[in-house]
Amino acid sequence: MLKSIRPLVFLPTFCILVGALIYSMIDLKSFIALTKVANNFVLNNFSWLFSLGSFYLLVLVVFTYFSKLGNIRIGGKNATPKIAKSRWFMIVLCTTLAVGVLFWTTAEPLYHLHSPAKSLGIEPNSSNAVLFAISAMFLHWGPTPYAIYAVPALIFALAFHNLKQPYSINSSLKPIFGRYVSGRWADLIDALALYSLVVGMASSLGTGALTLLGGVGQFIPLEKNALTLGFFIAIVVITFVISAAKGVIKGIARLSTINFWLLIALFIFVFIFGPTIYILGLGVEGLGRFLTNFFSMSLFTGTAANDPWPHNWSDFYWAVWFAWAPITAMFLGKIARGYTVREFIQVNVFFPSIFIFLWVSVFSGTAIYMDQHTGGSLYAILNSGGIQKLLYHIFGQLPLGLITSAFLVIVAFISYVTAADSSTDAIGDLCVRDYTVDSADHVGLPIKVLWGVIIGLVAWIMVSTVGVQGIKSLSNLGGLPATLIILLCSFTLWKWLKNPTLLDEDVK
Repeated sequence: MLKSIRPLVFLPTFCILVGALIYSMIDLKSFIALTKVANNFVLNNFSWLFSLGSFYLLVLVVFTYFSKLGNIRIGGKNATPKIAKSRWFMIVLCTTLAVGVLFWTTAEPLYHLHSPAKSLGIEPNSSNAVLFAISAMFLHWGPTPYAIYAVPALIFALAFHNLKQPYSINSSLKPIFGRYVSGRWADLIDALALYSLVVGMASSLGTGALTLLGGVGQFIPLEKNALTLGFFIAIVVITFVISAAKGVIKGIARLSTINFWLLIALFIFVFIFGPTIYILGLGVEGLGRFLTNFFSMSLFTGTAANDPWPHNWSDFYWAVWFAWAPITAMFLGKIARGYTVREFIQVNVFFPSIFIFLWVSVFSGTAIYMDQHTGGSLYAILNSGGIQKLLYHIFGQLPLGLITSAFLVIVAFISYVTAADSSTDAIGDLCVRDYTVDSADHVGLPIKVLWGVIIGLVAWIMVSTVGVQGIKSLSNLGGLPATLIILLCSFTLWKWLKNPTLLDEDVK
């Protein structure tokens, strides 16, 4: 196994992960303070780049969709898909949403409702605040984050499948920068992207264990200690490693299909038993407000009025999406063989955005309705018990509360696993030497198992001792280098937009 590992990709991330763990255990306050200062520096000095960069990628996606490049087939003219289009969409959706779509789409709008951007002159808890909250949700979860994933994913898909380039981020840069991104530079670029994803997975897994513990704790009295947290983390790690080990078709696709239909079941239940008419009306009105203010909201940095809202929300979101995008994009590109560029954009941007508009309308709309009709009680629960307690409380107010809460625990578990298995698949392939389009799924299996164990151990130790806030901040710092990498990759797409035949002529 050691001979197959790319050491300059694997070791830097491994050392940073272990170093951060040791530092946080020795002096937690200093560690959190240091990461907070670093995060504030990035957001204060580069918020303009995150806002402009994310907006630019969305414009680039739309332009590409209507260009001649849209007719190019990923993998060449004769390439055929290995995954049916419907299942492909389910994998994309579950890979990019994770469990955040469950918990944050009920919690985040309440923050915006009660604490809207001050510089906009919106009175908290007013009708304008309601529309601001729902439109902010469309911004943070809709087309823009999907464009952040889709652009590097599309570039990698064409480089990997059409140009037969290696499974490396530098494959997306090579058409423009040539030998300047080869050798150790390629390893360094991959290591930077790997660091952001792995550290983020560790913090996400720790948070996920707390969420699952809280959910199961509603039915079985459980203590929050190292043993119970370790149990939940072990179950999640074992499940997503097995899924990743089975490959895209047998493991990831099947689990994503199950996850998708469970999400649909939750969606239908809340839509029917929630405030249905209010959901429909607010969804339509919120979409109108989102479209009306799209440009100003997308490029809102808060600089003119010294408003911290964009830093706390939009810029933070863009940094997180960018940090996870490079390696997630490699997985999304890997599974896209056989489809045209236009179909790729449909499945990776347009269809998920429609799903999000519907989902946010139902879940965010329900949370806002309940909060406004109970004197802000949901916001009080959010502040006292966190996002996990809020969602379970909302389901407790609907019919069959006990049953749906148990169902929610299952959906949350599977949602964590389906996002993690695709990331683990990409990590394993990235750390292996000479992985190509023709390599079998099991090639990177030992590395996938190893990273699963490492991520699980780090998450367990962190969440059992010092918490996950510090390592979460460490992950977000990866947003800046990832943004630069993705923006540089976009020049490759412009080259192909200018001359799409480059992709057909080079198919071997």
